[in-house]
Amino acid sequence: MDKQNKNSVLKDKKVIVLGGSSGLGLATAKAAAGEGARVIIVSSNQQRINEALKELPKSSEGYAVDLSKEENIKNFFGSTGHFDHLVYTAADNISLVNIGDATIDKAREFFNLRFWGAFASVKYGSPYINKGGSINLTSGIASTRPGKGWSLASSICGAMEGFVRAMAVELAPVRVNSVVPGVVKTNLWNSMTEADRESLYKNVGDSLLVKRVGEAEDIAQAFLYLMKQSFGTGQNIVIDGGAVLV
Repeated sequence: MDKQNKNSVLKDKKVIVLGGSSGLGLATAKAAAGEGARVIIVSSNQQRINEALKELPKSSEGYAVDLSKEENIKNFFGSTGHFDHLVYTAADNISLVNIGDATIDKAREFFNLRFWGAFASVKYGSPYINKGGSINLTSGIASTRPGKGWSLASSICGAMEGFVRAMAVELAPVRVNSVVPGVVKTNLWNSMTEADRESLYKNVGDSLLVKRVGEAEDIAQAFLYLMKQSFGTGQNIVIDGGAVLV
């Protein structure tokens, strides 16, 4: 371990990343491990966990848990013991639908993993967070810059940001924040064809102030900051390449 890692405030801290087997979660787990943290990743797919663990230090752990089920989340935190930082990035593939074509039952399902999974994780995880620890959730700029077909995503993101502020007050002094990404290259866009996906990345990237869409590592750095800093709470940190400005 180099000198920087030895001096990191995350050295030997226990970090749990829910949704940590791919995308934003895996990038965050790798960034935290690089700072000397002891990382636990959780997702629903054991095979993806096994592959992800190959990219993490041998001290890392991984568990298959269906985070859309409250009881599973309760049991996981009941068995994992005390820890320092919680990161929630679990999400299913992005699906756009106009409200006229949406069914209420399907709309409710879309909230299960993205919002209610995070809600339950805060409920059952927060009692085990050590002094100085934090909770770090995931929102998105759809809350402030929705496009056509984004009614569900915008609703979830808006709900998440309000939840962050409420939990920062209720759970103080535990710090509660979220990262609010713009378009980021992850497997959450895999429901689109490769051609449509690449077209999206190019069109959105060309429109942004930084002239590219995000990478998972960009968002991981934001989560890393929120874990390492000790004064900010109740904040929704926008990392979007300038999307909300254009």
